[in-house]
Amino acid sequence: MHGERKMNIDQYIKNNTLKILVKPNSKKTKIVGFDEPRSALRVEVAAPPEDNKANLEVVKFFSKLLKKKVRIKLGLKSKEKVLQVY
Repeated sequence: MHGERKMNIDQYIKNNTLKILVKPNSKKTKIVGFDEPRSALRVEVAAPPEDNKANLEVVKFFSKLLKKKVRIKLGLKSKEKVLQVY
């Protein structure tokens, strides 16, 4: 999904929300695929899960990628998150 990110991500945004599954402590923050059963993008995040660092990294990553304002709507303390896209 590397060169085609923007095009692919738009199709997963439903009602201005995007469901993701986060794997913290990864080498690099990137989208690694789509989880069909959960209908969520799988995202590796370089930041650790403590002190809200992974959440901040997720918001920063998707804000920059989508060029829109993004916040975590659900899942602040979970690997499954729902992002609100403005």
